Amino acid sequence: MADVSANPNQALWEKGDFTRIASTMRESGEALVQRVGMGKGMKVLDLGCGDGTTAVPAAQAGAEVLGVDIARNLVDSGNRRAAALGLSNLTFQQGDATNLQGLPDHSFDISVSFFGAMFAPRPFDVAREMVRVTRHGGRVVMGNWIPNDPTLVAQILKISSAYTPPPPEGFISPMTWGVESHVTERFVAAGIPAEKVWFIRDTFTFRSAGSPAEFLEVFRKYYGPTMNAFAAAEKDGRADSLQTELEALFKAQNTSTQGTTIPATFLRVEVSC
Repeated sequence: MADVSANPNQALWEKGDFTRIASTMRESGEALVQRVGMGKGMKVLDLGCGDGTTAVPAAQAGAEVLGVDIARNLVDSGNRRAAALGLSNLTFQQGDATNLQGLPDHSFDISVSFFGAMFAPRPFDVAREMVRVTRHGGRVVMGNWIPNDPTLVAQILKISSAYTPPPPEGFISPMTWGVESHVTERFVAAGIPAEKVWFIRDTFTFRSAGSPAEFLEVFRKYYGPTMNAFAAAEKDGRADSLQTELEALFKAQNTSTQGTTIPATFLRVEVSC
């Protein structure tokens, strides 16, 4: 795989411990594998895989799965999960979604990325690489958060952005992956006809045994973007304001009377290669 050191997202995702967030997403990961149709006899690439929220259930369904992530700690955690579960058909390795050097052309039946590759820089390169490594007749499937969507993650990112310094010149927001016209443009540039790109509004549900305030604390301690927002807010003396806004969000979004259950809407992208 390519040298990932040039990708600024490595520091972002290694800063925290996304496995703490991922543990609240397992049920939805399993359901998504079924809805998308990953199973026996398929070769699957999971890009921006974390510790295997999608990759593990895909392997348990019988697919041969490669998980690729920018963060070394998540790759190591994923390989430990695979070993503990006895999944010899699942491997995790470090790599950059914008340059999948070392992965042959047309080598996967389906290439997926749920809330992973959307955060990589150079989105046109991401689309090109996902198409390149997917076989003719195969599929690319992405799950992307939607800008200004009223549900949890889009609102976390929106609120957090108001407390962080402006991004560097040339920065392309990851939330543009939740805009259909941008997504179509990127896959068309990768050689896919526009009519072979379609979209579905889907739902991912977070479940935690703790209260909404306790669940927010997990984000504050372990989710890179939220960690950065609080670090910036503390410098400006605005950490209490950020905490108040996010607590109100988590409480309002919670649908459970015991613990925390929060559904979040995302854009599911389906591409026929």
